[in-house]
Amino acid sequence: MSARLAGQDVKAVEDRRIGDVVRQERPRLRAWIKRRMSNPSDAEDVLQDVLFEFVRVVRGTNPIEDLSAWLHRVAANRIVDFFRKKKSEPFSDQPSIGDADEARVLEELLPSAEAGPDALYAREILLEAIADSLDALPAEQYAVFMAHEIEGVSFRELSARTGLSVNTLISRKHYAVQQLRRELQNLYRNFGDE
Repeated sequence: MSARLAGQDVKAVEDRRIGDVVRQERPRLRAWIKRRMSNPSDAEDVLQDVLFEFVRVVRGTNPIEDLSAWLHRVAANRIVDFFRKKKSEPFSDQPSIGDADEARVLEELLPSAEAGPDALYAREILLEAIADSLDALPAEQYAVFMAHEIEGVSFRELSARTGLSVNTLISRKHYAVQQLRRELQNLYRNFGDE
């Protein structure tokens, strides 16, 4: 057997392995992404970007130790990137309650992706922590936070959609922000201990 045929066999095995992983992980990953995005078409675009990145990394012979965690981390990053590109109004311009710290721009809080490997690692840890913290919120707080802060929906519009009072929605968002702040402060303390 020639080296060319052996190389084709290896590529065929790799293609089957990639196809198996995509078939196995796609439904769960699609559902996870759709819970975080209101538009199914946008969620599908993010899913395709994540799967494309998976194929690119695997074909580049970079090993992935925990595939599910890696896929979810990449998906969380792509969702943040999507909303950052889509949203013309900065995070800090959104109405907020409480002290001025709540109005900080998320981008200002994250290390720049171009600042080197340490900053990129810290950025990934923070994005993963934010995604995990959002997942841990009660469903009603999560829905209000995502709609208001990420999608830019006003409290008045949310009230019309849900039938809940504006004060109830503001309260739910406030509790979500408090919880997120506590989680991120714990992460910050843990970074300081290292």
